[in-house]
Amino acid sequence: MAERQCNNSSCTQSSCEGCPSKQNPQSLIEPLNAQSKINKKIIGVVSGKGGVGKSFVTASLATALAAKGYKVGIMDADITGPSIPKMFGITEHAIGDEQGIYPVETKNGIKVMSINLLLENDDDPVIWRGPVIGGAVKQFWTDVVWGELDYMLIDMPPGTGDVALTVFQSIPIDGIVLVTSPQDLVSMIVKKAYNMARMMGIPMVGVVENYSYLVCPDCGKKMYIYGESKLEEVAAPLGLRILGQIPLMPEAAAKVDAGEVDSIVNEYLEQAIHAISE
Repeated sequence: MAERQCNNSSCTQSSCEGCPSKQNPQSLIEPLNAQSKINKKIIGVVSGKGGVGKSFVTASLATALAAKGYKVGIMDADITGPSIPKMFGITEHAIGDEQGIYPVETKNGIKVMSINLLLENDDDPVIWRGPVIGGAVKQFWTDVVWGELDYMLIDMPPGTGDVALTVFQSIPIDGIVLVTSPQDLVSMIVKKAYNMARMMGIPMVGVVENYSYLVCPDCGKKMYIYGESKLEEVAAPLGLRILGQIPLMPEAAAKVDAGEVDSIVNEYLEQAIHAISE
């Protein structure tokens, strides 16, 4: 069988084996905006499916980190389903100049960039194809003037699709926090997200289970609305650290709807904060 010729036009090798592009593959990481600096870590918050409270966990983690004195930013990479601005009660739009686009700050100093901060109306749909959405996410990294941050949290769209791939390839993520819920599908969904992170070479910080149980307001008993948690038996074989199990909190839901997520003290994420900041 003849040797396959290299398709790199600048390569003088007779085959691909000695091609410099094979020996030193080109990185797809995009440059951070020149006016920005991230001192500690970039953490992606992901979920295998929608509706598990991923954005709530992102906002709660950011609020907890900010309360500890860290400078925090949230990149809302869920372009077609952005919810971070509403959670924090942000109503103004992002502005820009020749330096780039400036994120909007929450009441507690968290810098936020979301497609909803650039739309005329926050209920305008984003009807874009995958490459355009991926391009917008890249611009949140390259064109936004984040300033100096300690931590950036990226609120990812659910699933393992095109946008997640774009983020993983374009941004130097230090770790992933996986958000899930106690349903029968949890095993398959956790494994899909875990396997994608492993294939992309990104460390998994651990997993947070949301909607784990409901505490009866009268007797204090835990009621497992979605069934008993199977998280431990799923996480153990994968070597995943369990970072927290958050109960259903009606009072928290009311504050989120009112744009006051930054007023929620989420005591169930202490292990997650420790794992991120260690």
